Amino acid sequence: MVKIRLSRYGSKHNPHYRIVVADARRPRDGGYIENLGHYDPRKTSENFLVVNVESAREWLKKGAQPTLTAKRLLKASGVYNQ
Repeated sequence: MVKIRLSRYGSKHNPHYRIVVADARRPRDGGYIENLGHYDPRKTSENFLVVNVESAREWLKKGAQPTLTAKRLLKASGVYNQ
């Protein structure tokens, strides 16, 4: 199964996350299929959430399942028209 999920990077006490498409069997920070964007939960800059909307919609059409957090971020970026 293919999932849209977060992959952590950044230093200790300074988390940053990549929004990635990955095989569910891969480790959290392991290899991924495609990078869809990034998220800074500390909101240290104006562009703390960047998502490639077109790619995300294509992966959702192909059947990729987002995790709960990824789904919340995708909704905030306008991937879902709700």
